[in-house]
Amino acid sequence: MARKTDLLPGTLDMLILKTLTRGALHGYGIAASIKNLSEDVLTVEEGSLYPALQRLLLQGWVRAEWKITETNRRARFYTLTAAGRKQLGHELSQFDQMIAAIGRVLQDA
Repeated sequence: MARKTDLLPGTLDMLILKTLTRGALHGYGIAASIKNLSEDVLTVEEGSLYPALQRLLLQGWVRAEWKITETNRRARFYTLTAAGRKQLGHELSQFDQMIAAIGRVLQDA
């Protein structure tokens, strides 16, 4: 029985940045991509996604422009900036260190 899994604290920005390495997407597309690539394990709710995107915009890690979607609707499309790529590398490194540390604790138990 599948159940919805909450994101680990601090991972949403990293997941958004990584998703945008594949190209420009609107908010719904970002959420759908994360859900699909995680095989429906991770779900990003609008109430978390859009504040995170705003935060990333303010940091200069993404930029946004209004475009027309494939369903002929106007939406903000987000793209990764050079600073965002650098930040993603930093966050992936920290995440790898965290996962390795958790793994060491679990092996010792």
